[in-house]
Amino acid sequence: MPAPPPPPTTPATALAGGAQGTRALRPFLDIALLALARGATARGGPLPAGGPETVAARIRAAASPALPEHGTGPGEALHTLVQALAEGAADPADPHCAAHLHSPPLALATAADLAAGTLNPSLDSWDQAPSATALEALTTQALAALAYPGRPTADALVTTGGTESNQLALLLAREAARTRGTGPLHIVCGANAHHSIQRSAWLLGLPAPHSLPTPSGTLDPEDLRTTLTTLHTTPTLVVATAGTTDAGRIDPLPRIADHCAAHGATLHVDAAYGGPLLFSDTLKKALTGLDRADSITLDLHKLGWQPIAAGLLAVPDATALRPLAHQADYLNAPDDTEAGLPDLLHRSLRTTRRPDVFKIAVTLRALGRRGIAELVERVCAAAHHLADLVDAHPSFELHSRPTISTVLFRPLGADHHTTAHTRRRLLHNGHAVLGRANTPQGLWLKATLLNPHTRPDDLRHLLTLVEGHTTR
Repeated sequence: MPAPPPPPTTPATALAGGAQGTRALRPFLDIALLALARGATARGGPLPAGGPETVAARIRAAASPALPEHGTGPGEALHTLVQALAEGAADPADPHCAAHLHSPPLALATAADLAAGTLNPSLDSWDQAPSATALEALTTQALAALAYPGRPTADALVTTGGTESNQLALLLAREAARTRGTGPLHIVCGANAHHSIQRSAWLLGLPAPHSLPTPSGTLDPEDLRTTLTTLHTTPTLVVATAGTTDAGRIDPLPRIADHCAAHGATLHVDAAYGGPLLFSDTLKKALTGLDRADSITLDLHKLGWQPIAAGLLAVPDATALRPLAHQADYLNAPDDTEAGLPDLLHRSLRTTRRPDVFKIAVTLRALGRRGIAELVERVCAAAHHLADLVDAHPSFELHSRPTISTVLFRPLGADHHTTAHTRRRLLHNGHAVLGRANTPQGLWLKATLLNPHTRPDDLRHLLTLVEGHTTR
C-alpha cells in the first residue's frame, strides 16, 4: 500500500528551521512585534492597573476558550495573546519597575535567543547540538576564568539560575563528603542567605542548615568562627552571599574564607547578584576573596541583561564536577565517548536542555568585558544617585548606602502598615513596582535598579510617585 501523502503545509504548521524556516518565521515576527508595541502602549506603565482580578479577567477575555474545538488561525492567535501578555506584563524595561532581581534583557540577547529557539538544539547529546556544545565549552571556561583568574582548570555549568546553581553546589559538597567516608554534610549559612539553601538541603536529604543571625545584613566572621569551633562537625559547608536579595549586601569574603580554611570547611559563595561586578575593574574589589570559594553561583539574567534563564555554577577545578557523571546508552554510549563524541550528561542534572549559553556568548562577543562593565557601573551609579535623592528628601528616610544597585527607603516615620500599603497602592494603580525588605529596623521599600538607561529624572519621578501614594 502506498504511503499517504503528507498533509499540506500551512502558516500554522510551518517549521521555523530548515532552509525555508526563515521565510515562514518572518511574518510572525512582524505580528509579534506589532502586538508587543500595542500591548505596551495599552498598559501605559510598568505594571497593569487594577490588580490581579483585573488582569485575570482581561486574560480570560482574550484567551478563552483555552482549547477551542477549531483554531482561530496563527495570525489572530499570535497577535491576540502577545498583546494580552504585553498589556498585562510587569515590564522590567520601565525605569519604575524596580522591585526584583529581574533585569530588562538586551535586544541583542533576545534576538540571539530567538535564533537558538528556532534551531532548538538540546544539550543532552552532541548529535542534537554540535555547535552549541562547542560554544558552551568555550564560553563557560571563559566565565569560569573570570571567577577564578589564573586557574586553567576552572569550569562552569549552565543552570536555570541561582536556585539550581546553589542546589548543585550543595549536591557536589554532599558527594565529596561521601567520597571521604565522613558523616553527613552540615551546612552553616547566615540568615541573609537565599531561601534556596534551606530548600536544597531539604531536597537533598541533608540536615537543616545552621543559620546564624545577621542583624547587620551580612554574615559576621567572628560568629562563624565561634560556630565552626563549637560545632566540631565535619564535613561542613559554609555558604556566604555576595549580593543579598534584600539589600544587595556582600559578606566579608576574605575573613570567611580564612575561617573555612582554618577549620577545614568547604566554602560556597552565592554571587548570583553580585558576581557580575567581576566585569568591572573598579567594582570587582568588593568581591575580593571570591576566588577562594570551592564553588560560586553566578547569574547573568540579573546583572547581565540576559533573557531568563542564564545561571552558572563555577568551580576552580573541573574534577569537582565528576559526581554529576551519568551514563545512558542512547545519549553517551561508552564507545561513542571513547571515539571522541562529547559526553554532556555530566554538565547538568537536566536531560533536555536549551542552549542558554548562546545568548550569553553573543553578548560577551558584542560588548566585551569592558562593555558589560560599563552597564554594571551605570546601574550601581544610579543606585547611589537614588540614595542621594532619598537622603536629601524631607519626606523619606534611607536605610543605608547601596552596596550594589539596591536601595532601601521608606516614608519618614512610616510604620509597617504604611510602608506595605504604599507599595500595594503603587502596584494596584500600575504606577511603580517596588519590592519590600524586612530588617531589624522594620519594613522598607526596595528599589533594585537594573535598567542601565534609567535617568536621574526617572528616579526623581519615582520618589514623587511614592510620596503621592503614601497614606498614614
